[in-house]
Amino acid sequence: MNTPAAAARRAPSPAAASLALLAALLVVFPYVASSYQTILLSYGLVMAIAAMALNLLLGYTGLLSFGHSVYFGAAAYGAAFVVKYLHVVSMEAFLVGGVLSGLVIAAVFGFICVRYTKIFFSILTLALSQVGWSLALKLFWVTGGTDGIRVPTPVLLGGVFGTPGDKVVFLAHRYYYYVLAVFAVCAVLMWRIVQSPFGKSLQAIRDNEVRAESIGIRVRRARWFAFVLSGMFTGIAGVLWAPLNGLATPDVLYWPFSGELVVMTVMGGFHSFSGPIVGAVAFNYLKSYAVGRTEYWQLLLGVVFVVLVLVLPDGIMGAWTRLHRRMQREG
Repeated sequence: MNTPAAAARRAPSPAAASLALLAALLVVFPYVASSYQTILLSYGLVMAIAAMALNLLLGYTGLLSFGHSVYFGAAAYGAAFVVKYLHVVSMEAFLVGGVLSGLVIAAVFGFICVRYTKIFFSILTLALSQVGWSLALKLFWVTGGTDGIRVPTPVLLGGVFGTPGDKVVFLAHRYYYYVLAVFAVCAVLMWRIVQSPFGKSLQAIRDNEVRAESIGIRVRRARWFAFVLSGMFTGIAGVLWAPLNGLATPDVLYWPFSGELVVMTVMGGFHSFSGPIVGAVAFNYLKSYAVGRTEYWQLLLGVVFVVLVLVLPDGIMGAWTRLHRRMQREG
């Protein structure tokens, strides 16, 4: 017997419908937009993975890291080293090398950093990331110094889809869908993590560390696991970024890049899971527009960010949530 309650259970939720519509738009995007816009969206999706990874610490564990550039950059260099020393151009080999680089460094740095909280944690992550940047500059016979290491167009899935031809066409189509698939997998995995008992324990630590420890949560170990997972996912983003950029350089290890990841997360709203995704894509488009319009693009971005923080203290998604609830009440 069909009851209203049963019909309501069968009907798709507004969130599911919106997600399906967004997925459809992302799939058809290369066919309705220019190659430039598609490649720009690929950059946005890559940064969205890094911003979500940062939010595992900031939004769900309550730890603000200013050093995530080191995991991103180490993974990019990991992909470059696979080409330089192993002479392999497989994207899957890039992912293995890059993820291992980010994972190992995050495990070591996390063991040091999770002993501290608040501003001490933030400054320590910043200091350690600067060590990575300094090494990338000084060990020029390994890293190429300021010239960096070239990362060529990779072969995807062992050449199942053919070898890369025109680079722009490759990046705007086959590589875009590769990035989109990896982004979807990472988003699902991180969603499962934050909704799992482990994710709930991280939120308990964020809200009240003393109470979390009193109910049996091993606070330092949980923070370390969160730190390592965050570094690993940031490493995945770094690997995907390397072929798009075509070069791994020390600039991506420098602290301003960590600041950009923080800005993306805060701009979108670190209190929600989707906030960093929206913030990363929006920031990427905003930065591209600013760089193309004025030489004072840093000033323009700074002004926009200050205005957003003052007008939208909970970020873009926080403002959208409040607006949606108000419309529901009035409706």
